[in-house]
Amino acid sequence: MWRRGEGRFALIVLALWVLVAAISLIWTPQSLWATDGYHVWAKPSADHWLGTDGTGSDVFSWLMAGSRTNLLIVLLTVVLSAVWGLALVAAMVARHAALSNATVVAVDALISIPMVLVALILAVPLGASVTVIVIACGFGYGLNLARVARPAAVLAARSAYVESALSNGASGWRVLTSHIIPNILPVLAVQLSLSAGTAVLAESGLTYLGIGVPSGVPSWGHSLATSVKLINVFPLTVLWPGLIVTLVVVALNVFGDVLRDAIDPVSNPALRQAGAAVPAGHGDDGVDDVDGIDNDEADTAQRRAEDVSDTAAMIGRSTR
Repeated sequence: MWRRGEGRFALIVLALWVLVAAISLIWTPQSLWATDGYHVWAKPSADHWLGTDGTGSDVFSWLMAGSRTNLLIVLLTVVLSAVWGLALVAAMVARHAALSNATVVAVDALISIPMVLVALILAVPLGASVTVIVIACGFGYGLNLARVARPAAVLAARSAYVESALSNGASGWRVLTSHIIPNILPVLAVQLSLSAGTAVLAESGLTYLGIGVPSGVPSWGHSLATSVKLINVFPLTVLWPGLIVTLVVVALNVFGDVLRDAIDPVSNPALRQAGAAVPAGHGDDGVDDVDGIDNDEADTAQRRAEDVSDTAAMIGRSTR
């Protein structure tokens, strides 16, 4: 990943983001609550590296503190969307036809609901909060993940090696974690990176609408919302948070693409060669460790597993 230029760009930007978020917990150039009424909308200077906003607060300090809020939102959103999406995938590939069909219909219906509408509904009982952003984004992105990952998951669930594992007593949970999820990893890498990048944009948009991060809590969206009204007069106060949001979103999307290529047998010939070099009978919870399967059947199942992995990788490529 580091050998590719775009991979280095993504890793450097994301590493700086995490580093700044950690530093902001113990230090910022100025206090977040320090205001200077005589220097509102000030230009960058030695005292205020990126200038001040309409209350005289230091823009750089607020952006530093906002980085940890946005990082928390992204992490929680990715975890929630992954858990929710994989739960839906498990139901979609269930061996009970009624459950599988009902889940597919439910996902197709729910995915049409705008995320903003979900956030507005949640804001009624919860008010403007980080919880609203996380639940609304996790709900919507989990549906997208399930819908995109379903074709590859169905191929894996209907494969010969899964049938063999089930017939030899493997539980549904073990099949899901050992066979289905590994075959949809390229899809997950792309979808979760898109979810992370879109969560940053969603935080800015929902905060601007007044149903995201509450007033007084630093975030990049809050910095944009408080300065965008005077963009024609003081454009620099909008430039800095906008530039940071753009860099982080691009880095997250590039990171997902590079990660997908690193674990994609189609894009990474070394993985294909390594998979082909694994001898029958030495797989980890694969077909060849299931009793009652001879070498010919194990070889056939291994080839089918490689075909499923390639198909899942191509599906992941199509989501770029």
